[in-house]
Amino acid sequence: MSPKNQKVRVEFRKNRLERTRVKDWTQQYKDHGFEQEAPVLEERISGKGELVRRRTVIAAEVEPSQTEDLGFAALPACDTTTCQKGRVLRVHGLVSFVENEQGDIYQCTTRRVLRTMTTDQRHVVVTGDHVLFRPVPHHKRLEGAIERIEPRTGAISRRSKNRKQLIVTNVDQILIITSAAEPVLKPNLIDRFLVSAERSGIKPIICINKIDLVDPATLQPIIGVYSQIGYKVIPLSATTGFGIGRLRRVVQDRESVVCGQSGVGKSSLLNVLDPALNLRIGEISLENQKGKHTTTTAELLKLSFGGYVIDTPGIREFALWDIIPEEVLAFYPELVPYENQCRFPDCTHSFESDCAVKNAAADGRIDMRRYESYLSLSGRN
Repeated sequence: MSPKNQKVRVEFRKNRLERTRVKDWTQQYKDHGFEQEAPVLEERISGKGELVRRRTVIAAEVEPSQTEDLGFAALPACDTTTCQKGRVLRVHGLVSFVENEQGDIYQCTTRRVLRTMTTDQRHVVVTGDHVLFRPVPHHKRLEGAIERIEPRTGAISRRSKNRKQLIVTNVDQILIITSAAEPVLKPNLIDRFLVSAERSGIKPIICINKIDLVDPATLQPIIGVYSQIGYKVIPLSATTGFGIGRLRRVVQDRESVVCGQSGVGKSSLLNVLDPALNLRIGEISLENQKGKHTTTTAELLKLSFGGYVIDTPGIREFALWDIIPEEVLAFYPELVPYENQCRFPDCTHSFESDCAVKNAAADGRIDMRRYESYLSLSGRN
């Protein structure tokens, strides 16, 4: 054990083995009977039996903040001399496709201790992760086992089934893709992505696709609102190529993630941005104006002109994770200057009298829709 490592007690998920305590006495009696067996007078469960969920692991010495996004109480140590550094390109079930520093792609499983440690995350390994993996000999393909996940930065996550679902990790900026029509633009969904980006310290860029389907003048109010706040807004058209040059300059030599609802044209924009990607695209349903899922998993793609982009599946719901109502206002930059002008220090900015935020919205200094969006996300409407 390295002098920098230490022993740490951590919790594990429920073991998949059979429980120590026997409960099916009736079934056993019906199947076999107990005529030839001595009666069991007592039953004991050892303190080190399979029901014990706390174990000792050898953990690497890292700052607690570095394990926060990992969801683990500790970062298990591994033998770095037998491992290679890699980047997770995509995840399919229990198999992760990892690219090493030489550009070779390995099909990797995940170390059991990582899969069984208790965490609030739905998936242990996520697209974009930097990992240490151990190559495993195989006569037909490159295989390996992920031994450790390096500390994450720039993670986008959402709530799914009351657990944290990480979408991507280790990105510089998020391209929030929406469409002017087919499907209709949803400002409240944009706001949710903005709050998640602000909380993670990722630069958000709003991209409005399919502007060729509407009169551009109708988009000026929504573009003006976000631009005045300080967000970059790029009108685009994958059909005509409008704005593609500006988008290319934004993503060049950066690590970006593309997010948005189904059918807004994420894959189409990436194909126009870099034809070498050749991503599969789908059509819009004429009945409900919703897109069909053509991108089924998040995938890290290398751009021919420099940089990386992560294409993600369409998202129809984006519930925020681990943000309490009192924190929401801090992620609305235009509301922050009015917060300390309210009469009450614990003002919720919803029903109180002499509320500076409410008055600013009523006077038109704050966009009313953005104010209502804040009330919705904070649960105060």
